[in-house]
Amino acid sequence: MKDFAAIDFETANNERSSVCSVGIVIVRDGEIADSFYSLIQPEPNYYNYWCSKVHGLCSLDTDNAPVFPKVWAQVEPKIKGLPLVAHNSRFDEGCLKAVFRVYQMDYPDYEFFDTLKFSRRAFPKLANHQLHTVAAACGFHLQDHHNALADAEACAWIAREIL
Repeated sequence: MKDFAAIDFETANNERSSVCSVGIVIVRDGEIADSFYSLIQPEPNYYNYWCSKVHGLCSLDTDNAPVFPKVWAQVEPKIKGLPLVAHNSRFDEGCLKAVFRVYQMDYPDYEFFDTLKFSRRAFPKLANHQLHTVAAACGFHLQDHHNALADAEACAWIAREIL
């Protein structure tokens, strides 16, 4: 796979629709061609302790952030016609579908590929298949884990190696 968009969401709480940040890395001809990051005002708009502990974001970070439809209006042209790649795509695809439902937007049936699933085949002997572990096996050192853009970049790196 030479052309795709790696995507990662972080959520504010246990609701999949509560996306509070998105990171996207566009790969064309096997090379990183573009990237995008934005904070998002989550819906529902509250943070639970555990989610904030994971990614470090809180309401102070997103109180003035745009709502999802405004962010997606910037993302959509960048990913047009590209398959989406995520590490544990069930989570990210679930977030995308949930937030589209909340804002009553028509979901265009994006095609998702899961680097977690493929990494289990490519590296069956890894101690685990968490994003940072698989990225390291592919020669990428993930810094700032759980920053949506950093995680999307790690996912893009993995996808270029194993897909």
